[in-house]
Amino acid sequence: MIYYDLNLKGSTYQNDYNLIKQANQLGWNYLNLLYSPDDYFNALDYKDKLVEDSYDISQNTTEIGMGIYIYDSNPNEIRKITNKFRNKADFISVFGGKNEINRVVLENRHIDVLSRPYYRRNDCGINHVLSKEALKNQVAIELSFRDVLTNFLSYRSKVLSHFRDIIQLQRKFKFPLIISTSSEDVFDIRSPRDIASFFRQLGLSDDELENVFYTTPKSIVDFNEHRREYIFEGVKIVKKEDKVD
Repeated sequence: MIYYDLNLKGSTYQNDYNLIKQANQLGWNYLNLLYSPDDYFNALDYKDKLVEDSYDISQNTTEIGMGIYIYDSNPNEIRKITNKFRNKADFISVFGGKNEINRVVLENRHIDVLSRPYYRRNDCGINHVLSKEALKNQVAIELSFRDVLTNFLSYRSKVLSHFRDIIQLQRKFKFPLIISTSSEDVFDIRSPRDIASFFRQLGLSDDELENVFYTTPKSIVDFNEHRREYIFEGVKIVKKEDKVD
């Protein structure tokens, strides 16, 4: 199976390079580095070098993308940042947890991912209404393995319960769902096969694992490659060379 991780925390060239090197050795095929809006353009300055140097590591087996990760807790700021970066960044993810944040993100089709809607909550952060919005606007829900890795005792149990609740909602409403490592350094990264085995114990089938690790994240990446060609939903600019006689 091919494995996509759409959430590695980008920071500096050296740290990003180390993350890519470790992730490649563990078997990840596509890696998406996420930066704050303030750091994104700095990262673009060394992107070509990072991709070139990573090519030597992976022997062309690992692809690399870059995007932004919005932490802002103000819904108006989230809208403002999204509008500013939608045509400049290949990927937009928003850190969730608060009711108003989860709602405003899932209602916005210009955002790709709502990350960790369950964060520090007593429930999973989404309900039937928000599940329908996620499906309607094709905003993926992200489960972070780091929340299992770095927490213990009662809070870890709570996270696992939230994962199960979100999985049950996804099975009913069919919104896009992805799993990431949310790695910040090389000590956070785990093998995709190990993570897949963990989620298999939570009840995910082989088909569901393929969806969360490959089919869904790949569809996000592929759509964003052509996002600028869509005038509005269902209407795409067709280049002359794309026309079929």
